[in-house]
Amino acid sequence: MSFYSYKNANASCCPGMIAGDATNGLQEKVCVQVKRVYDSAMWQEQIDNAVVTITSFAQVSGGCGNGCSCGSCGCNACGNGCNTCCDSCGETVAPNSTPVPPITFESCRSSTTQAAIRNLSVERLCDRPCFARVRCTVDVPVDILFVDSRCIEYIGKGVVSVDRDVLLSIPDEAIVPYNLEAMASAICVSGCFVGNNQFKMTVCVTIILKVLADVEILVPSYGYCSIPPAEEFADSVCTEFFSLPLFPTASVCNTGNVSASNIGCTCGNNCHCGNHCR
Repeated sequence: MSFYSYKNANASCCPGMIAGDATNGLQEKVCVQVKRVYDSAMWQEQIDNAVVTITSFAQVSGGCGNGCSCGSCGCNACGNGCNTCCDSCGETVAPNSTPVPPITFESCRSSTTQAAIRNLSVERLCDRPCFARVRCTVDVPVDILFVDSRCIEYIGKGVVSVDRDVLLSIPDEAIVPYNLEAMASAICVSGCFVGNNQFKMTVCVTIILKVLADVEILVPSYGYCSIPPAEEFADSVCTEFFSLPLFPTASVCNTGNVSASNIGCTCGNNCHCGNHCR
């Protein structure tokens, strides 16, 4: 079972919504080591004509199961590995071979939410003591899918760089220093290959810049979590059937709408055919 499984019989000991007084059940104060967020800000923008250079690439697995195909002949009858020629055209395509122009852009998106920060500059403001001017470049890693003239698909690694110049709340100097981290997500709307391992793309980027520090914080605690056993996945209709109530729920009828005139009479052992039962 998980914390939120309907089979969990001890839901009061698991994380979730609180009904009633939130202080009921607090047992102790606990010191936990966490990353405290002193400030955070998000930007979303569309970057037109972003030029991204491919730093590395790899061939996407093809129909032969070894990351190879037979190129322009359209044959997938590879024999003993990727270096075996197709009988129909005599062409050989080795794994991770160099793409053959023309290159056609397919799509791209960020490969991870962790973005790198470089060229960082933090300048505290005299007129706003709690704030600082933060300038940096955020590098968002992206995966670019493209195909060459032989219809072989490749995936390339690149970086979308975004310059930021913002105001953020910065904590005072301390023995434990603060640091800045960036989270990012990107997706490409369109793109094209411009040569020299470069793509020109229109990218939608979301960036979250955070001011963090590793701290120890005292928090109230309900005690340790009670970890339920794992619920094995079973594709069985009996599980849903057994979760039904044992007895049916009675429907509430409005007896005021029921009258004798609404009851018909049929032929039976205790009833004669006619207008009324007798």
